[in-house]
Amino acid sequence: MEFSTSWYIFPVVFMLDLVLGDPKMLPHPIRWMGRAITASEPLFRNLPLRPTISGAFFSISLIGATWILTLMLVNLTRLIHPLVTTGVEILLIYYCISIRSLDSSAMEIHRALIEKRLQDAKAKVALIVGRDVGNLKEEGIARATVETVGENLVDGVISPLFFAAIGGAPLAMAFKMVNTLDSMVGYKNEIYLHFGKVAARIDDFANYVPARLSIPIISASAQILSNKGSLAYRTAIEEGANHNSPNAGYPEAAFAGALGVKLGGPSYYQGHLVSKPYIGVRFDALKTGDIKKACDLMILSSLIWLVILWGITVIISFFK
Repeated sequence: MEFSTSWYIFPVVFMLDLVLGDPKMLPHPIRWMGRAITASEPLFRNLPLRPTISGAFFSISLIGATWILTLMLVNLTRLIHPLVTTGVEILLIYYCISIRSLDSSAMEIHRALIEKRLQDAKAKVALIVGRDVGNLKEEGIARATVETVGENLVDGVISPLFFAAIGGAPLAMAFKMVNTLDSMVGYKNEIYLHFGKVAARIDDFANYVPARLSIPIISASAQILSNKGSLAYRTAIEEGANHNSPNAGYPEAAFAGALGVKLGGPSYYQGHLVSKPYIGVRFDALKTGDIKKACDLMILSSLIWLVILWGITVIISFFK
């Protein structure tokens, strides 16, 4: 995607997501990615190779195929008309971000907790987190929700737009395949510990820079919303590494500082207790109302990131 012809793409993508969200009735490339992963996994597992090596070929092949197919589609549209190319790129990048759907999912949990529908809240939070939810109380459900909002600000907004700015729709779609692979096979269990190892490492690499870029963005949003920008920034710098993931801890720690809440801590995954450190150790436990605050922080952070990218594209376009 050329910067000189794409300065208006990010605002259009942002507005489309806020208005349409993730309409279930439309075909969605991310769902196609999930089907491709499911269909391809047995083929690569049957290769006469060690699981780590076959898993590496599996991940790299799917990521490469996604980039190539998207690039071919974009190039083919150039044979029709530049406006068609622009429309396709807007649509594909729109499919890569998830601001409204993340906000809607979190707020559904918020409403269920407010209305004391604990089992409904558990069912809804189970759709967006990987941990076991059966034994969670109200505070645990709220904590899981806020953590997911913070982490998915990077996965669902900052990272895909970061890669879209660098390499247009093809690179943004390749990143979503990376992210989808990690969510489906990047587990440290008996099934995927070796086969999914490379997928998880690629996802760590892809999110490394965006996760750290999220710190000043979240801090700026926290300053605007609650005058807690310095606290968000300091918590992210001091405690962002206190996480099993090399990336997720940074946005989560920034959210902890911005909201003045304690995140992280031990959780059960597939019946096994995973000992995770707390983030925001000096703060209090969450309340249900912190879910809405987290959503507001996520939306404003997304807007600030959009404005930054839009400003860069306008400046580069001006000098070309």
